[in-house]
Amino acid sequence: MASIRQKPPQPGPAAQGNALAPPDFRNLGVMLRSLLGINLLALVTVAVRVDPGEAFAREAVAVAGVLELPLMLGLLLAYLLAPQIARQTYRRATVIVMAVGVLSVALTFPLLSALADRASAMRWCLWAAGACMVLMAYFHWRSAMATPALSEARVLALNARIRPHFFFNSLNGVLGVIRSDPRRAEHALESLADLFRNLMKDNRELVTIGDEIELANRYLDLERLRLGDRLKVEWDIRHCPMTARVPPLMLQPLIENAVYHGIEPSSQPGEIHIRIAQRGRELHLEVSNPLRNEARSQQGNRMAQANIRERLMLFFDIEAQMESGPQDGQYVVRIRMPVRRQGGL
Repeated sequence: MASIRQKPPQPGPAAQGNALAPPDFRNLGVMLRSLLGINLLALVTVAVRVDPGEAFAREAVAVAGVLELPLMLGLLLAYLLAPQIARQTYRRATVIVMAVGVLSVALTFPLLSALADRASAMRWCLWAAGACMVLMAYFHWRSAMATPALSEARVLALNARIRPHFFFNSLNGVLGVIRSDPRRAEHALESLADLFRNLMKDNRELVTIGDEIELANRYLDLERLRLGDRLKVEWDIRHCPMTARVPPLMLQPLIENAVYHGIEPSSQPGEIHIRIAQRGRELHLEVSNPLRNEARSQQGNRMAQANIRERLMLFFDIEAQMESGPQDGQYVVRIRMPVRRQGGL
């Protein structure tokens, strides 16, 4: 039998040197934190300059009147420049964001001169640059705190995914066909190697949904060795954007749970339905399986679903949602997330 072909890993830019990626200003959570953070910095600035009381309230209102228009313009520019910002190192991205803040003040200051009579344009530009630098420092700190969480989530994903029964059943399935169908056995070993290679690598970057579908099919090939005609899968990916980027190891564990809880407990054939489609700017994913034993399914699914939900939050913040539960004799998992592609929307 020919040796299993090795596929060299392709590290992404963030993996090289373990550099932290700049914030994604297309993300709703990033935009809201930027809006709240800049306004909070403005209040802190007023509190330092003015004694508490009526003078503080008047100054806060005056600063808010000057601040909001350039802030809205700055967020709009950051949104438009988000793909370019994402390709930079963190230091260069910080310089770009500071330049965006200064430019926003410079463009809007003539319109606000009546409200900003006590502050020169230069002072406001310097304040904007400093505020943007503080904001980027906050996002850097937040990313650094999230990195251990993502590593922990990867470990949990690994523990949840590598079930001993699956590993031994896969090997037994290969042994069962190694003499009667060596080519199929070789293909099964390649699928098993690819599956474990994906499980073991450092999955801190988004991958394409096409890669996730390919990995899921390799997993299903292994399960068909032992389940045979009992396992039926219906794919609906006619409207799936194959280049859309999703968290790694998201689809395969959902399908594994569907097999483990919906197909394996019964001697009768069962069908898993997988639907992936783009709706507007969102990617919708649905996996459903027969509901064999509700209590067992809910208990077994809890760890994998909690892990996927945590990784969705780490990658997409509040823009992704996941729901699951019994529906019409099926156990259904639905996920929606923003459509992301390499280098832009």
